[in-house]
Amino acid sequence: MSQQGKVIISCAVTGAIHTPSMSPYLPVTPEEIAESSIAAAEAGAAIIHLHARDPVTGKPDQRPEAFEPFLKLIKQGSDAIVNLTTGGSPYMTVQERMQPAKVLKPEVASMNMGTMNFGLYPMLERYKEFKHDWERPYLEGSKDLIFRNTYGDLETVLTELSVNDTRYEFECYDTSHLYNLAHFVERGLVKPPFFIQTVFGILGGIGTHPDDVMHMKRTADRLFGNHYRWSVLGAGAAQMKVATMAASMGGNVRVGLEDSLWIGRGKLAESNAQQVSKVREILEGLGLQIATPAEARDILQLKGADRVAF
Repeated sequence: MSQQGKVIISCAVTGAIHTPSMSPYLPVTPEEIAESSIAAAEAGAAIIHLHARDPVTGKPDQRPEAFEPFLKLIKQGSDAIVNLTTGGSPYMTVQERMQPAKVLKPEVASMNMGTMNFGLYPMLERYKEFKHDWERPYLEGSKDLIFRNTYGDLETVLTELSVNDTRYEFECYDTSHLYNLAHFVERGLVKPPFFIQTVFGILGGIGTHPDDVMHMKRTADRLFGNHYRWSVLGAGAAQMKVATMAASMGGNVRVGLEDSLWIGRGKLAESNAQQVSKVREILEGLGLQIATPAEARDILQLKGADRVAF
């Protein structure tokens, strides 16, 4: 892996956590998602992690046809690696969630590696008024929500997507998720190199303390040795702190409006590219080099953009 010293920046441009009323800068329409993705790539993101939304209400939409309009625009305007969610929204079934990646055959798809609580309801303390009827119940309902990712669910996704030579961003929200991945490695359902995204700061998962970051890395090192590439995302205010810590330890980073709406204390990020530029400045300040999409493909051993179905 000739490029393994380069840092891969991923950008998650819209997600399914934040609702349109929380920020006027959250991309919703296919045109907004495409424009934001291309700008993030131009700022230095090698990987673009994508969800789709209803263009009128902004509600998460996991139909493959909701992804196709912006995927075509992104492919025309950028060489960035496209990473399609199989997480979708915690309210969706696994069959709904995996459809875009199954139909569109991306180079990378995300994989949430365990069933968990996924609490969004504390955001109701900050946000009181909503533009759309679905937003408040969506947040309130997470108090009793279980984000289902059973072993059967995970096996189904791995089996049905791997035939397309799609690789995975394994999203691990706690130590047990790393052990779940090790289980599937032992069964031969996934092959190295493993791209492991350790997630910090979601209510229901591990926290954002430096000890939490170190614990996840130590565990992944012990389970996977040199066969994985480590990346991190910090939710909310922890975004840049966690990225900086991990980068100083040889990790890759993920930013984007899916993970945080902010660029600084009390200041909304006006674009995904703004967050990418900020983390790039931090990385280069540490003396690190940023991976291009071509270098990231080499590091992660991806199939190439010519073998996707969009």
